[in-house]
Amino acid sequence: MSLPSRPRFLLTSRARIRLGLAAVGVALATGTIVFHLLEGWSIADSLYVTAQTLTTVGYGDVAPHTVYGRIFATVFMLAGVGIVLYALTSTVQSIVQSEMLLTLGQLRHSLKMSKLRDHFIICGAGRVGSHLIRGLKSTDDPFIVIESDRKKVEELMDQGVAVLVRDATLEESLREAGVEHARGLATCLPDDADNVYVVLIARDLNPNLHIVARAAEEQAESKLVRAGANRVVAPTIIGGHRMVMALTKPAVGDFLDSLTANDLELGFEQLEIRPRSVLIGRKLRETVIRSELNIVVVSIRRSEGEVIFNPSGETQIQNGDMLVAIGNAESLHRLNALAGSRVEADSSVSK
Repeated sequence: MSLPSRPRFLLTSRARIRLGLAAVGVALATGTIVFHLLEGWSIADSLYVTAQTLTTVGYGDVAPHTVYGRIFATVFMLAGVGIVLYALTSTVQSIVQSEMLLTLGQLRHSLKMSKLRDHFIICGAGRVGSHLIRGLKSTDDPFIVIESDRKKVEELMDQGVAVLVRDATLEESLREAGVEHARGLATCLPDDADNVYVVLIARDLNPNLHIVARAAEEQAESKLVRAGANRVVAPTIIGGHRMVMALTKPAVGDFLDSLTANDLELGFEQLEIRPRSVLIGRKLRETVIRSELNIVVVSIRRSEGEVIFNPSGETQIQNGDMLVAIGNAESLHRLNALAGSRVEADSSVSK
């Protein structure tokens, strides 16, 4: 689910704020210099009088005495009031417009969120969450982000990402994001206690939800699992393992980096063998998976839980199997169709 970019008027209002502040700064500098030259005051006194003039406070202890100084003060008062009013109105208008946009945008998209089904929910758009969001944007899977930081929210909205400006640790926030009908949830909040709380609430609201949680500290991993997380990812631990791999087995590390950066144009995919699949009952060597699609099946997870790593060509594909495969995007897409569609067994399916 994506949102349109924010209207262009917000960008122009920001420009007006910058212009107004710049005008005030120029007016302060101009008044200070001219009063200093005409009246002979110090820079401090000249700035003081300039500020009095722009704010319409009026002259008290220090006032222009020369003819040219008073003429300039008269013109400067008229111009300065307009400059200050412009800066103030532009600032207020921009703030009001920003709040209205966020409020109206949330109301408009709350209706769309209530209709979401089989989507992903991302809690937190920090360093880990932002990488996850970028990855999901490259897929066709619908997702929504729950984030409370307004600056991050604005950045995500500019990218067309669906955002809910809420506290992810609140039950009503998860309900509003459609957690009861979601396919999966990832909690990437910086605090482990908050992540545990999100997992507890989400698991209670949707017992079948697939939950992935971030762990900042290693000892939090077991707590997140007990709270109901299906998977726990600890970036520091994973980073340490990758560094060990890069140090001791650089060739393996380079291969993994190439996969991550997609330099080899390869990707991992999990494919569920559905009841209508033509692959059911066939041995791997009897299919086009390796011979034509050039896909490597890394493992097969049976419906009863058994996992077969590096299955041989004699391994028979069964209904409900979950295949973990590696190959290019087009081949994986074709295999996904074979895994779930009713296709006649011909040369495009088997040898």
